[in-house]
Amino acid sequence: MTRALRLAATLRSRLTPVARSNIPLGRTPPAAAMKYILVTGGVISGIGKGVIASSVGTILKSCGLQVTSIKIDPYINIDAGTFSPYEHGEVYVLDDGGEVDLDLGNYERFLDITLHRDNNITTGKIYQHVINKERKGDYLGKTVQVVPHITDAIQEWVQKVALVPVNDSNQTPEICIIELGGTIGDIEGMPFVEAFRQFQFRVKRENFCCVHVSLVPQPKSTGEHKTKPTQASVRELRGLGLSPDLIVCRSENEITKAVKDKISNFCHVEPRQVLCMHDVPSIYHVPIFMEEQGIVELFAERLHLQVPTPRPRRLMYKWRDLALKAERLIREVTIALVGKYIKLQDAYSSVIKALQHAALACNHKLKIMYIDAEELEPAMKAEHPVKFHAAWQNLCVADGVIVPGGFGSRGAEGKIAAIEWARKTKKPFLGVCLGLQCAVIEFSRNVLGWKDADSAEINPETSHPVIIEMPEHHVGQMGGTMRLGKRETIFNTQDSVLRKLYQNVDTIEERHRHRYEVNPAYVPELEKAGLKFVGKDSTGKRMEVIEFPDHPYFVGVQFHPEYISRPLKPSPPYMGLILASCGRLNGFLHRGCRLSPRQLSDIGTSSEDEAPEAVPALAEPASSTLHARVL
Repeated sequence: MTRALRLAATLRSRLTPVARSNIPLGRTPPAAAMKYILVTGGVISGIGKGVIASSVGTILKSCGLQVTSIKIDPYINIDAGTFSPYEHGEVYVLDDGGEVDLDLGNYERFLDITLHRDNNITTGKIYQHVINKERKGDYLGKTVQVVPHITDAIQEWVQKVALVPVNDSNQTPEICIIELGGTIGDIEGMPFVEAFRQFQFRVKRENFCCVHVSLVPQPKSTGEHKTKPTQASVRELRGLGLSPDLIVCRSENEITKAVKDKISNFCHVEPRQVLCMHDVPSIYHVPIFMEEQGIVELFAERLHLQVPTPRPRRLMYKWRDLALKAERLIREVTIALVGKYIKLQDAYSSVIKALQHAALACNHKLKIMYIDAEELEPAMKAEHPVKFHAAWQNLCVADGVIVPGGFGSRGAEGKIAAIEWARKTKKPFLGVCLGLQCAVIEFSRNVLGWKDADSAEINPETSHPVIIEMPEHHVGQMGGTMRLGKRETIFNTQDSVLRKLYQNVDTIEERHRHRYEVNPAYVPELEKAGLKFVGKDSTGKRMEVIEFPDHPYFVGVQFHPEYISRPLKPSPPYMGLILASCGRLNGFLHRGCRLSPRQLSDIGTSSEDEAPEAVPALAEPASSTLHARVL
């Protein structure tokens, strides 16, 4: 009897839930294995795998877990640096200078983490890595093949990168979310699918699960959802050796229970393993909807995660508030985006997101007027007068103007014309990268009278090259040769609007991506004419920030502040543009970079707030951030 009782006690101790141990809530034991969540796509590409993967990470992070992410792009390019914006959208730049897919921007914004260039895996990187090892003799004369050498390299890369800390706490991640680009069945993705087929056994089943995102179309002719494409996609995935633990069904409209049960039945998963994600007004709804469908419980059970009970709710409440706020805003602010690649909005993905973050923080609904810079040029008036006048009409009705980054001469004169109009009519203006350079050219031509002033990129023969190529640029090679990544900018004056928006700090760090810079030889004359260079790099020779004092908001930055804008931490230059466009910038600065209670409640007029109280420019220590105060 005593032996039986001892045996029963032993069994009870082994079956005791992990959550009852003395391990801190939301933390796995020191020896716990890394958990991997692979996100694949079926039927078509571009159905939101990146947002789904980011939302999964957000939900798990809200449970107190440390999350990192990896994006796999099965193209042979080494990185995204030389991509056309029309093909892949914007090139997103990381702190370490990595030029990567824009989906990594989603991960950073959703999870508020800092990724590295190795978090983006491409076929080109893997093959380059394997070929370099072969050249060094690491394979000892063996025949180098896709299996096992390429597949092993993929697995080793994933395991190595998954352990790299991605936040300020420097804690090792506990969960790695991996998005496999493209769709299942693509020939270029086969080595990666095979690698993960092997990987699930390498790391053990309890440490690996697969989320399959598939389209459930609803033809207008029938009006009913069709499950056959999803069934075929799951069948193909299983044929390649991976079984989905979770199927996320993407659709235009909400899917009925009958359709969900049908997918469950024919795809051999439980109904609770089928999540429905229809189109929503804003991406802030996605984590909320996924959590409501029990995704935390599914992952906790499948991966043996330590999820505290009751779960922390603070982060998810913030996302819920953002989603509700985005829907209920009434007042509108219109920003004219004057660019070169406006036919594809993904080309300016981070700029658009940064504008949205700032507008949301200011309690305004954002309306963007996309204006093709070429249509503002005088030549367009003769060729296509309707387009010319329509473009100028859109520019004139906007509350503010932004000229984002870009390359090449096409549309440059249109951007310069838009900047001249914004300067003369005192419309709030923000120039980013090329936008700053165009502002310097415009000022040189129309204020200093240097009519042929130009950039060496656009007109190498100009007698006034106010924009020149940086000496460190390697002529003849395009990929990875720009000034990239996080760099320090030092403010050289207290009298700067942008410095106040950055909480009056002496230095800031922002990400860069450019080959050309302001010619320092012309800076004294430009400053004498009224254009102020209020921020420079650590050498004091490279111009980083310009301001025109006699203007509500005329700011140009050589860096790309949109890359580190977050939904809960909007970028200061973008905040300045939105506030100035709403007529609220002066009051905001007088209150120490705070919105008034009336503005926070989203009532009242949208003009400049009532006379600001006598509050010092910065009432709180500089260690406090703009972002926390706004929200």
